[in-house]
Amino acid sequence: MRILFLGGNLAFELAEWLKDQGDDVVYTEQKVDLNMVKEHKPDMIISYNYKYLLTSEIIKYPESGCINLHISLLPWNRGAHPNVWSFLEDTPKGVTIHYIDEGIDTGNIIVQKEIFIDENKETLQSSYEILHREIQALFKENWKKIKNNELIPQPQEAGGSIHFKKEFAMFEPFIKQKGWNIPVRQFKERYNSNLKLNTDPYDIE
Repeated sequence: MRILFLGGNLAFELAEWLKDQGDDVVYTEQKVDLNMVKEHKPDMIISYNYKYLLTSEIIKYPESGCINLHISLLPWNRGAHPNVWSFLEDTPKGVTIHYIDEGIDTGNIIVQKEIFIDENKETLQSSYEILHREIQALFKENWKKIKNNELIPQPQEAGGSIHFKKEFAMFEPFIKQKGWNIPVRQFKERYNSNLKLNTDPYDIE
């Protein structure tokens, strides 16, 4: 299968794994346009940690569709920083492989897995790494079925949640000071405490 793999942080090794399975893979982290897609003539587009949205023309181009690997249990935590928001809002945690449509992480679900993460033991960094290990394992386990169209996609349930990159701006000074290895429990307690005081949750004193 000819695959255009749109990646980012942690994605390259998975693209290399696909090559080892015998697939013809072109990997890029750059923003693509329809002309580039047509040049490569992919049967499928795979997006994993890719920071750009795809146009409707690109989404419709591959015969086998476009799929996305997302580190949340959709429909919860669509969009940016799903791991962080799953802790702050006490929503289900997991990983999802889904078809891409014109919404943000709203396409039909191919396969997903709920993951338990102990917030008393993990940090933001370690929990992020857990989710990426899980989604890569889920993809590898199901790739042949995905490739051969043997899994029946299911529409997402109503509800869920979504967050955008701009919402994370209030955390950035705190993360810059404390680092991503801050314990999840400490990060969450600071957030909840300051919300009760109606102050910026991550205003650095």
